[in-house]
Amino acid sequence: MFTDGMKRAIYLIIGTIALALGALGLFLPVLPTTPFVILAAACYLRSSKRMHAWISESKLFGEMIRNYQAGKGLRRDTKIRALALMWATISVSAYFFVDHNIFRGAMFLVASGVTIYILRLPTLT
Repeated sequence: MFTDGMKRAIYLIIGTIALALGALGLFLPVLPTTPFVILAAACYLRSSKRMHAWISESKLFGEMIRNYQAGKGLRRDTKIRALALMWATISVSAYFFVDHNIFRGAMFLVASGVTIYILRLPTLT
């Protein structure tokens, strides 16, 4: 169905979009940076050795990506910051910007899933 070249292009596009969202998350508390950057690294791993090397060696994200991919997990402060910002922004968004309970429930369900995933990762001290 898809050729290898098409798959690599799709992964490259998804990785670039995820990286852009992660970069926006540095400035907008509504977007979580960590999951998007990890997704970008995973997509680049499957699409472009050059882009994967670039993101893995970046000063801003490199250490986090290398630790995650090596199975070492995330630093405690990264987990705390990610979860605190995520829950604060989900709560504020649900209270002020979402009118329907079904959407609020979906937001909290997704946030709960992300919380479980992050808490189950190994913690670096």
